Amino acid sequence: MKHRREILAIAIPAIVSNITTPLLSLADVAITGHIGAAVYIGAIALGGTVFNTLYWLFNFLRMGTSGLTAQAYGAGDNNLQNLILCRSLAVGAILGLFLLIVAGPLGHIIIAFMDSEEAAGTLALRYFNICIWGAPAVMLTYGLSGWFLGMQNSRAQMWMAITSNIVNLCVSPLLVFGLGWKIEGVATGTVTAQYAGLAVGAIIVVRKYHPAIFRLGTILELNALLSFFRINIDIFLRTACLVTVTLWFTHAGALQGTDILAANALLLQLFMLFSYFMDGFAFAGEALAGKYYGSRDRTSLHSLVRRLMTIGLYFALAFAIIYGLMGEQIMRMLAEDHNVVDTARRYMPWAVAIPICGFLAFIWDGIFVGLIRTRSMLIAMACAIIAYFAVYFALRNTLGNDALWTAFNIYLLLRGLISAIIGKGLWITKH
Repeated sequence: MKHRREILAIAIPAIVSNITTPLLSLADVAITGHIGAAVYIGAIALGGTVFNTLYWLFNFLRMGTSGLTAQAYGAGDNNLQNLILCRSLAVGAILGLFLLIVAGPLGHIIIAFMDSEEAAGTLALRYFNICIWGAPAVMLTYGLSGWFLGMQNSRAQMWMAITSNIVNLCVSPLLVFGLGWKIEGVATGTVTAQYAGLAVGAIIVVRKYHPAIFRLGTILELNALLSFFRINIDIFLRTACLVTVTLWFTHAGALQGTDILAANALLLQLFMLFSYFMDGFAFAGEALAGKYYGSRDRTSLHSLVRRLMTIGLYFALAFAIIYGLMGEQIMRMLAEDHNVVDTARRYMPWAVAIPICGFLAFIWDGIFVGLIRTRSMLIAMACAIIAYFAVYFALRNTLGNDALWTAFNIYLLLRGLISAIIGKGLWITKH
């Protein structure tokens, strides 16, 4: 019962935050949809894809900060907690400035790679050149979010996400429809929302935690920074593998025609919905596993792992049943094209299997981050992505799109199973 309360106290606000975060891009699409030309929607779709991919690669800052902070929290080391906060924010500021510096050529390269129509590409570049000014806010928010999670306070992260969405919903329509700024208004509203969320996080830190301020030399101490970056490099490479799988899945679907591409996109929404919930429990794993490891509480750590696995299995079964019974109705809610819905229904069993195949990978990722066993997480990912491509290329000529879904489910399952095997050898699972 103890772990259940602890897990839910962290997981529920994290799930709320996960669900509200995509609303920023959804609101941008909704607003541009009323400007009056389809090219604006295309431009936002391009720009949104660019930033989702770009920022996703830098999410290592949140995950690395979370594990380090949770262990310091478990050890009761207030000084180290504050130092990790300062160090994470310093790294976030450096990354944000780096993105601003390379923004010019980076924007042209990425938009050109998308190979879009000229009008949409031009508007997407304008959107990119404004939105990139939010990069420092996003990087600093990653640092704060990871620190809050390590401090067992996922509610702060939730309030940051909610604030961003409220500000965006207020500012963007005002700029677009009130001042006639069109895509510039949408981009400016997004940047304003990102800094508003950061401001809320900063206020919570100052008022609730009163952190100490360290000398710059202490924050940028070489050995500590090298250790911090070693952890984050593992997470970065693991995230790069995730991005590769996602991009290839979309690419392979597109090669099979528009209906397959659209149907796969619809079915992946079911995976994304499941991931929002499982990420919440992964976040709980980060915070609590790190805390118990830091306090050297072997018994609580071992029982936490078992409780997380049990809860994860229950949620996976629930999602599989819901998708099995209501999958077609969900598809019809998401799309009106009968051909696309019928195609999606053909591959629905694969989407039903995803929660069962994937829940272990989510839970173990959270535990490994909390224990700062990031290399273990990378090894599991590397083995899984090799299997993903091996299965797809072996079966694609005979099974077509079924080969893609087979490879994807095997990739998820192997990530979880290999992580579990590695976890068996760790201190946490030894009696």
